[in-house]
Amino acid sequence: MPNWSDLSRDEVADAARSGAVAVLPMGAIEQHGSHLPTGTDTLLATAAVEAAVARTGNVGLPALAYGCSLGHTAHWPGTLSLSVSTLTALVLDIGRWVFTSGFRKMVVINAHATNGPPTKSALLTLRHEIPSLHTRFASLYDITPQARAGYFGDADDPHANAAETSMLLHLDAGLVFLDRAVDEEDRTSTRVLTYAMPDVTRSGVVGYPTTATAESGARLFDAIVDGVAELLCRAREESEPMPKCDRA
Repeated sequence: MPNWSDLSRDEVADAARSGAVAVLPMGAIEQHGSHLPTGTDTLLATAAVEAAVARTGNVGLPALAYGCSLGHTAHWPGTLSLSVSTLTALVLDIGRWVFTSGFRKMVVINAHATNGPPTKSALLTLRHEIPSLHTRFASLYDITPQARAGYFGDADDPHANAAETSMLLHLDAGLVFLDRAVDEEDRTSTRVLTYAMPDVTRSGVVGYPTTATAESGARLFDAIVDGVAELLCRAREESEPMPKCDRA
């Protein structure tokens, strides 16, 4: 099924009536070292959702390209971050309008870690405001154990690492400048507090992107799409845990 923005209003209505899940890819625009594009997270989330939606017959919403990337600070150029409150408000508004168009299930597929708290806050509010809209937040890097192992193979808190670089080499090698890649160890693995990116990396990279290959990127990306597609199939088939007539 095409993406939401390619559908007519009647096709959107038909999709909603069929029980399709509305799927929101969520990324970020932020520095990814000298070797990857600033839109890496958005590119990965969009590609994964497009592949999974094509396989499952659900509806992909236009990607939310801007994320909450405050931790990158102004130390490097390239980052365009929303505030926590702005991202929460955006997801709230999107969810409300998805419901208005007739959808009763919405899944957010995320590719950037610090989108989690504001997005989950929005989904919690939507559950309170619109009990008939059922939602789920999931990230590419933990959609399955295999995806998690692939993402975190060279760092516990990776950024522009081997996994992301490999997947971009697989999806669009022209966007990757591997000759500019710099490796940096993860300095956060023994820490108990959180730190902004300039406190933990000189290059803006955490991990070992020089080890990236298109072949490993293809394997990881395929595993991620499998996980997203399985989640969407389960979400579409799922009924409420307790029928309304049984509730006290």
